[in-house]
Amino acid sequence: MLAGKSVADGSRRVVLATRNAGKIAELSRILAAVGGDVEIVGLESFPDAPDVPETGTTFADNALLKARAIAAYTGLPAVSDDSGLAVDALHGMPGVLSARWAGKHGDDQANLDLLLGQLADVAERGAVFVCVAALVVPAADTTHREWTTTGVLAGALTRAPRGGNGFGYDPIFVPYGLHATTAELEPAAKDALSHRGRAFRAIAPLIAANA
Repeated sequence: MLAGKSVADGSRRVVLATRNAGKIAELSRILAAVGGDVEIVGLESFPDAPDVPETGTTFADNALLKARAIAAYTGLPAVSDDSGLAVDALHGMPGVLSARWAGKHGDDQANLDLLLGQLADVAERGAVFVCVAALVVPAADTTHREWTTTGVLAGALTRAPRGGNGFGYDPIFVPYGLHATTAELEPAAKDALSHRGRAFRAIAPLIAANA
């Protein structure tokens, strides 16, 4: 089978390196808007795919690590993303450590509590959500092609969590120009301005043209 081709209908297949159905649906919607006849599948289609450690020092490093590994494993073009919160007063941290800031990966409440404690006496509370999306298209030789795009959402941090629609640091992040935290926004409104949505919208034409 040629890389990127679906046996069933001839459409091009691209693997999004996630098991998050929401991410898969979001990228599928964005790609549908730019055309290109691309089918997005997730890692549920490849249950033995490797779990790639996020050992990079930047969001781009981690996104490329995952995309390269999944492209090599599947032989298909692969997309991955890495994201986090960069706080001005903490010199850009937690950054790539956002999901494990308190030590345990994915413990949202502990991460929030630690960050709010660190900022308790800080007046300047500017921060940005950052997402880097990566596309890697494998080749028969070593000249695989790869691209990255970046989405940024700037705002400020509250002193207490508000809202139940988000995850991670959403309950304490207010985008500039709004009064609601990203956890108080409806999902469609959040998708329209989110850092991941911006990164995915920037990489979608590259997927359509190169996958």
